[in-house]
Amino acid sequence: VQLQASGGGLVQAGGSLKLSCAVSGRTFYTVGWFRQAPGKEREFVAAITGSSSSEYSTDLVKGRFTISRDNAQNTVYLQMNSLKPEDTAVYSCAAGNVGTVSKARWYDYWGQGTQVTVSS
Repeated sequence: VQLQASGGGLVQAGGSLKLSCAVSGRTFYTVGWFRQAPGKEREFVAAITGSSSSEYSTDLVKGRFTISRDNAQNTVYLQMNSLKPEDTAVYSCAAGNVGTVSKARWYDYWGQGTQVTVSS
C-alpha cells in the first residue's frame, strides 16, 4: 500500500485548501489525516472508514474540515475551510485496518506529508 498526499500550500486565515491522498494497493482501509506542527506532537485530524465510509474528526476542526473518499479514484480528500494560523502543520495521510481511528499506532501505512501554512 502506498499513499501520496498533495494539495498543501500557503493560504491566508479564513481561506480554504483541499488536500488529496491517493491510495494504491488495498483501497478498503480506513484512511486518516494527521498533522504535526513544529515543536508539537502529531495529532489526529480526521478519518474515514473503508467499509461504511463513516467519518470522524477532532473537535478542533469540526464544522471547518470535511473528509471524503472517491473509491473510483482511490483518493481521500480533506476539504479545509475557515483556516486558522493554528492549523499550520505538516499534514500526513495514513491507512490501515484501524481499531481506534484517532490513534496513529493503528495505522500501518503512511504517506509523506504536505505542508499547510496559514498566515494571519
